[in-house]
Amino acid sequence: MGGFKKFLLRGNIVELAVAVIVGATFSGLVQALVADLITPLIGAITGGRQPDFASYTFTVNGSRFKYGDFLNHLLTFLIIAGVVYWLVVAPMSRLISMFEGDKAATTKECPECLSDIPVEARRCASCTVELVPESEKPR
Repeated sequence: MGGFKKFLLRGNIVELAVAVIVGATFSGLVQALVADLITPLIGAITGGRQPDFASYTFTVNGSRFKYGDFLNHLLTFLIIAGVVYWLVVAPMSRLISMFEGDKAATTKECPECLSDIPVEARRCASCTVELVPESEKPR
């Protein structure tokens, strides 16, 4: 029982639980945004009638297809995906590239076989071609 308690109280489990709760709440917020603001805005643009996308359906051989409800969910997904990309993915990518740019190169490409080798290597491990380290090249 102690191991299970320790597992549950680890930081990443708690962070994951918080992320799921915040994500579900954010999803509800975006669904309300689509239903209460974006859908009426589309109605105002298209002639003053508020469209109720959820009621748009068509029937084929007795099967009812709710394509309007699908449009609501599609708008919700696109908004959530856009927010996640612009507020999480893009800034993290920039941050990671800033840290990677500061690292000094520890490998170079072999001129013969194009494999990665240490910068100070005298011989390629793959093709055994002799190499002159950067520190010993004539200037």
